[in-house]
Amino acid sequence: MVERLLVVDDEPSMREFLEIMLSQEGYQVQTASTGEEGIKAYRAEEPDLVLTDVKMPGMSGLDLIREIHSLDPAAPIIAITAYASADDAVRAVREGAYDYLSKPFQIEDLRIIIRNALEARRLRRENLELRRSIEGRYRFADIIGKSHEMVEIFDLISRVAPSKAGVLIMGESGTGKELIAKAVHYNSPRADKPFVTINCTAIPENLLESEMFGHQKGSFTGAVANKAGLVEAAHTGSLFLDEIGEIPQSIQVKLLRFLQEREFRRVGGTDDKKIDVRVIAATNKKLEEEMEAGNFREDLYYRLNVIRIRLPPLREREEDIPLLVDHFLRQFSKEQGKKIEKVSSLAMRVLCNYSYPGNVRELENIIERCVTLEQSDQLTAENLPQKLFESAGSVCIDGEMDIPPDGIDINRTMENLEKKLISRALDIAGGNRPRAAKLLGISFRSLRYRMLKLGMDIEENLE
Repeated sequence: MVERLLVVDDEPSMREFLEIMLSQEGYQVQTASTGEEGIKAYRAEEPDLVLTDVKMPGMSGLDLIREIHSLDPAAPIIAITAYASADDAVRAVREGAYDYLSKPFQIEDLRIIIRNALEARRLRRENLELRRSIEGRYRFADIIGKSHEMVEIFDLISRVAPSKAGVLIMGESGTGKELIAKAVHYNSPRADKPFVTINCTAIPENLLESEMFGHQKGSFTGAVANKAGLVEAAHTGSLFLDEIGEIPQSIQVKLLRFLQEREFRRVGGTDDKKIDVRVIAATNKKLEEEMEAGNFREDLYYRLNVIRIRLPPLREREEDIPLLVDHFLRQFSKEQGKKIEKVSSLAMRVLCNYSYPGNVRELENIIERCVTLEQSDQLTAENLPQKLFESAGSVCIDGEMDIPPDGIDINRTMENLEKKLISRALDIAGGNRPRAAKLLGISFRSLRYRMLKLGMDIEENLE
């Protein structure tokens, strides 16, 4: 689908130049010579992106930005300012412009900003559509992913949830196993019944049996009254056994009997109790290896492993990272009363290049930290943890790098890449050299030396 752009500028030469250039880029371009014409065109066509001059007679570009955002707060708008007016640029961004360009500008800069703005809009739309789809099917907006692996999991949940079959969810810590368990429960006929969680690592071994199955008064020191266990509390609903790989062997035998007979006996009791419950288990361990080591019963494993769902680590579904970033950004911005609705292109590249040993939970914590520290209207790379930059060693600036058949001059290529990284860091830091050096993980003196060596301007903005 061809993306539609609206150009609003009172200068005929600029309108004509942008229309020709952007049409050659494959966009469908509409122009307007005044802010009033621009708002009419926006209402009629609802373009995907707007480029507007800031200073125009009548309705100014700032007024146009305000008017468009009253119609669609998420509309991406790029402001064009004359004579490198910093005040105009700041005001435009404060009014909600995605970014700005100062005349005269480089065509490549315009291409990159437009591409980034449209990509951010696409991600927001995809996230909203995916969220609505998931809320409709699973009633949980926090399960987010468009990767092939996640789409297959969503499909499997929709087929498995209506049954009574037991489910074993396997995945590393932080991948969201409990969310999947809840999705199974809340999309099943038991959705209005209890969902009870037993964390097998959080309860001491000597108390686990009592917590699971309950106890009779006087059965052990401290048992001052009869107490129902969590298994009974889950009657007619779902019982979620989190980190089942940690359950002691002494309890494994009793759990196996319960799964086979669907009955149990309280600690110190003499009567067997029948129970109707669906069992969903999860583990971050490889249970096959635990069985070989003699730590986990084979018969219990096969009782639990009726339907198996493997939740992939985040490093295996990198295309889901932007969606998750956008989701957590909105979540924490709302919680903290901030209006941070976008992520800088550098920050997003660094986030996408990290391996996330802590998976989705780690990404969530990183975004919460960034939102807490961020003082601008977009999430910038400045507040990302240093470990992400160390991991992202070879961030690519303009897409994937390749080696042509004729080969490359590696020294010149590395110089160009270093220039782009320094320029981008300076752009993110607003020209502040010490901040740019911090973003790049080098000292201010090292930054000056590198810029001098590369022939870059070092005389301005030395604060």
